Amino acid sequence: MIQTESITIGGHQFIRTYSDNGFMIHGGMPEADYAEATDPAEFGRTYIETDIPIEQDEAEAEEIVNILTGGAE
Repeated sequence: MIQTESITIGGHQFIRTYSDNGFMIHGGMPEADYAEATDPAEFGRTYIETDIPIEQDEAEAEEIVNILTGGAE
């Protein structure tokens, strides 16, 4: 499912959009597939969830597991 959250960066409002199911999102400008998008709120960009999984290489996945579990670096 598409998730959006409002964030403030340097005093400006942005909308962060991503899939909570680990899929790419499609839309924006330029229109393309993205793992996540952060756009100025006033642009009103929209996205749909695709069926394309976000790929992570094994080293990145192992690093994430180590961070979460306090494992070796």
